[in-house]
Amino acid sequence: MEKEMDAVKEIAPLEEAKPEKEKKKKEKKPKKEKKPLDAAAKKKRRRIIMFSVASVLILALVVKNMFFKSETAAFVATAGAVSGEIEQTINTSGTVTTEKSKSYFSDVSVKIDSIPVSAGDSVKAGDVLISYDADELAQEKELAKLKAQSAEGSYLNSVQGNNEKLGDLNEANVNLEVLDQQIKDTEAYITNLNHKIEKKKSDLSYFATLLQITLIEEADSLTEDERVEIEKQVELNRYEQEHNKEIQGWQDELEVYNKMLSDYQEYRSEMKSQKSSADAGKMTAGAREELEAENQTKEIESADSLESLEKAEGGVVAEFDGVVTEVNAVEGGSAAVGEKLLKLDSTEEVMVKISVTKYDLDKIAVGQEARVTIASKEYQGKVSKINKMAETNNSGAAVVGTEIEILNPDSDVILGVEAKVIISTAKEENAVLIPVTAVNVDMNGDFVYVVEEGILVKKPVVTGISSDTMIQIVEGLSEGEQVVTEVTATLMEGMPVMAMPQQ
Repeated sequence: MEKEMDAVKEIAPLEEAKPEKEKKKKEKKPKKEKKPLDAAAKKKRRRIIMFSVASVLILALVVKNMFFKSETAAFVATAGAVSGEIEQTINTSGTVTTEKSKSYFSDVSVKIDSIPVSAGDSVKAGDVLISYDADELAQEKELAKLKAQSAEGSYLNSVQGNNEKLGDLNEANVNLEVLDQQIKDTEAYITNLNHKIEKKKSDLSYFATLLQITLIEEADSLTEDERVEIEKQVELNRYEQEHNKEIQGWQDELEVYNKMLSDYQEYRSEMKSQKSSADAGKMTAGAREELEAENQTKEIESADSLESLEKAEGGVVAEFDGVVTEVNAVEGGSAAVGEKLLKLDSTEEVMVKISVTKYDLDKIAVGQEARVTIASKEYQGKVSKINKMAETNNSGAAVVGTEIEILNPDSDVILGVEAKVIISTAKEENAVLIPVTAVNVDMNGDFVYVVEEGILVKKPVVTGISSDTMIQIVEGLSEGEQVVTEVTATLMEGMPVMAMPQQ
């Protein structure tokens, strides 16, 4: 604004240089009465006004031109848009760990003879980590064999006992069936004998009755000899009733069969007791299955115990190359079954655990290449795992656990140390590139300032991927254009500038 006023001041002296005559003309003269203007006068007056306005506008343009011409061009740092390759990366750090780890537990209760390793030692697959006392191992083996034999004997005794009970039960069932039939037949025979005896006695009694009737009814008609004869028959019948051989034989036989029936019934009672005892002592189907399962379990346990003891003779052996990270056993102490002895971490399957922020989460993906630096030595890596659940770090920010697999680990890798990780998230070739600092943002989006013929020009751009220093321009710029790399508040589109290209 001061420059504009100076320009106006330069024009002002022209007024002072006018002749004195013109000054005198400007002196006040007595006012004359105004006369109404006709149409021609009015038209002339409008032309004068329009000319005056135009003159003012021209003067303003002249002043503006003088101002800008007198303004000194600003110096701006620039860089030319170039074509090249760009890689977008995530730079972070994490802890070296392993994907494979094994804790060794004791399978035997035996004294530990020696522990040739310590925490931090590197070992190879097949190396002995712990050895057991040989004498105690031999004793435990013999004891395990005896236990196995005892278990087998107990099982066989149980099976034999059950078989005996089953035999007694079968015997009782068979005997009871036979005895029931024998008792039935004997009872029927006894009934028949009793029937025969009673019939014989009834017949003799009936005959005696007839003889008595004959003596009574025919007493007058009988001769003495006939009467005597009948009385002899009566007496003989009486004797027969008391001493009949047939009846006596039947009675003797009856006594034998009654004794036989009693024996049968007594033996039947014994068989019923045997059946009850055998039935109560025999195993149910479920008990037999349980016994069989228990025996099989003991057999497996015995076999496993013997196998563990035989295996323990060779000691605890490393299953892979790695580093001993824990030693819990004590040399000379006794290890109990299930006791943790030591821990071995693999150096063959190594990874770095990192945390990714939400700002980088959309850039990272499984399979991306990575460069891992451990103690100044670089290794090849790749993103192997991205957790599906975020965690909260010490600062309270949400982060996602991510694993970087080291593809070419060696003996120089140290577990537990910090490692630097650079993840390659994107690459572009033949891309238009400019410094990151050249890109600015306003309400309309990204833009840059370019220098065209000494004038500052604002250009909207579409950006792509970026590195730490460069950014890809997808749309809006061409290779070779000079962009302003350091934008200040004093820069305005259209102002003259002088480019200062930066190396």
